[in-house]
Amino acid sequence: MMNVELRQLRYFVAVAEELSFGRAAERLLIAGPSLSQQIKALERDLGVRLFDRDRRSVALTPAGAALLPHTRSLLERADDLKNRAARISGSEPVRLGYVNWLPPDLNARASAVARLNIDAWVAPSHAQAARVADGSLDVAVCWIDTQDLERLGLNARLLGADRLYAVSTEHDAVPVRARDTAVLLDDDATSWRSWNVYAQQLADDTGSKVVNITDGGITGPAFFDHVRRSRRPIINSPKGQSVPLPPDLVQRPIVDPQVYWTWSVVWRRSEVRLAVLNTIDALTENIAAPDIHALDAWLPATDPHRR
Repeated sequence: MMNVELRQLRYFVAVAEELSFGRAAERLLIAGPSLSQQIKALERDLGVRLFDRDRRSVALTPAGAALLPHTRSLLERADDLKNRAARISGSEPVRLGYVNWLPPDLNARASAVARLNIDAWVAPSHAQAARVADGSLDVAVCWIDTQDLERLGLNARLLGADRLYAVSTEHDAVPVRARDTAVLLDDDATSWRSWNVYAQQLADDTGSKVVNITDGGITGPAFFDHVRRSRRPIINSPKGQSVPLPPDLVQRPIVDPQVYWTWSVVWRRSEVRLAVLNTIDALTENIAAPDIHALDAWLPATDPHRR
C-alpha cells in the first residue's frame, strides 16, 4: 500500500465511472496505454483485480465495486486537506520586494494563496536579491544572473521581460542596429551594479559602444542630456521604459539583435513555507512575456532564462 498514489486512485475512479479506458484517458488528458499501465500497477500494489476487461467491454470486479466508495471518500478527504492547507497558507503574509516593475495583476494572482506585503523600500536588483538571501524579504521581483543565484543560494523563475529600445535625436523612429548604439555605465556600483553587469555584456556581445558616466544619468533628465550630446542612439534602461520622452527625442527599435531585459521572481532555495511557494507558482503561471527565445533575441550569457 505504501506505493499507492492518489493519482492512481483518481485514475481508478475515472475508469470505474466511464467503464471505458479510452473515455477515461480523454477525461484525464493522458494516453490510453499510460492509464492502463497505472491501473495494472494499482492492482498489483493492492493485491486485487479491479476490472474485468476485454476488447469490447470493461466491468468492475466485486473487489473493485467494494473499494470504489472507499476510494471516493479517500479522495474527498485528500481534496479537503489540500483546500485547508491553501486556506491556511493564504492567510500568511509574504514579504515581496521589487525594483521598479510589478505585473499589473500581481494581487489578483496571489490573493488566493497568500497575503502579499509589498515592501516600501524600492531598491536596485542586486540589493533586493541580497535581502531575499538574508531573510529580510521572502521573494523579490528583480533582474538577476546565474552567478548571483549561486552565490546567494536563490532560485529564479521568469515573471516578465522588457524589450529595450534606443533613444535618439533623430526625428525618424527607424530601427537601429545594436552595434550602432551606445550604452551607459555608471561608476556608482551601489545603485547601478546590475545594470552595469548587463550593459557590459551587451556591449561585448553586440559591439555597442560603452560610455562611462559619473552623474547617475542612466535614467531621468541626465539620461536625456547624454542622448543629446551623443552621436549614437543610446540604449534605454528598464527604469526608463515608461518615462515619456522629451519632444526633441525619439524612441527607436533595436534590431540585429533585439535586446531584452528579464524580470525574475527570486526566492531562497531552502524555502519550505507553502504560502511562499504557492505565491511563486501563482505569479509565474501562464505569464505573457515577449519572445525572449526568438532567433533574433539577445539575453546575456548569464541570464538564467537564456536557452
